[in-house]
Amino acid sequence: MEDVARVAGVSHQTVSRVLNNHPNVSSKTRERVEQAITELGYRRNTAARSLVTRRSQTIGVLGSEMAQYGPSHTLLGVQQAARDAGYFVSVAALREVTPETIKDAIAHFMDQGVDGIVVTVPHPGTFDVLKDITSQVPLVAVGSIGDEHLSGATVDQRQGALLAVRHLLDLGHQRIGHLSGPTDWIDAAARIDGWRDALTDAGLEPTTLIEGDWSAECGYREGLKIAADRSVSALFVANDQMALGVLRAFHEAGVHVPKDISIVGFDDQPESAYFIPPLTTVAQDFEELGQRCIGLLLDRLESGAPGTPITVTPRLVVRETTARLSN
Repeated sequence: MEDVARVAGVSHQTVSRVLNNHPNVSSKTRERVEQAITELGYRRNTAARSLVTRRSQTIGVLGSEMAQYGPSHTLLGVQQAARDAGYFVSVAALREVTPETIKDAIAHFMDQGVDGIVVTVPHPGTFDVLKDITSQVPLVAVGSIGDEHLSGATVDQRQGALLAVRHLLDLGHQRIGHLSGPTDWIDAAARIDGWRDALTDAGLEPTTLIEGDWSAECGYREGLKIAADRSVSALFVANDQMALGVLRAFHEAGVHVPKDISIVGFDDQPESAYFIPPLTTVAQDFEELGQRCIGLLLDRLESGAPGTPITVTPRLVVRETTARLSN
């Protein structure tokens, strides 16, 4: 750092401010320091910094269900945000979610000396386990708004479901079914609540609820049954993967989307715009969720308090799988 300061013609403290993204550095000075860093090939001595700060600059990220789009992209968002903040990331992915596996993974992180942990395990029992651990290491739980002991950040899944179903109601649909995710998932349960509440608020009886497993295969299988039954004019599907399977099933059964049945998915995965037809869906911003989680964790490291819970708002993306109900 002293070499960088000499080449850039600034103080050692100014170099430190640039490296830590401190706002009180002029753009011209920041440019000189960054040029000197590039010329000299400077890299931080993480071990030395850890001795000074008594921090490892490492965050543990605990996840599960990594084969699913939502959890995997939440993990990517958290990883990117942590790295942007100057932290290394240590990841543990659970094959089986039990109190024991959660505790073992967190104990492993603590043995590594991580500064904090972000937990992205989408099952309600997770948070009960975490409450016993919050006094030992700063934690942020994704999918929960937290409590007085635990920081939390989540996408408003119920609001996303309300957006989806209200869109279908505005198009004149009243027989709106829901193909849900597994009901032991926090997100799936919240989306069911939103579907049910939107229909109830409209004076309609929520009747057609089918529990799925997030997979396109499940969407295809259940889609064939819905196509044969034709008891709904619109279907809210709890994720885009199942919606893909439903679209294939409807195509094979001669059910035209959106002429015969409208469909809304959830997640807005990148491929959804290229389904046939392009999928109307609810988008959740995993990058923002990751940034908010890391922000909460860094605040917790500085203040020692859990911090204010964070809720990220989803948005409806209207494409070509929804249309006004035809008489």
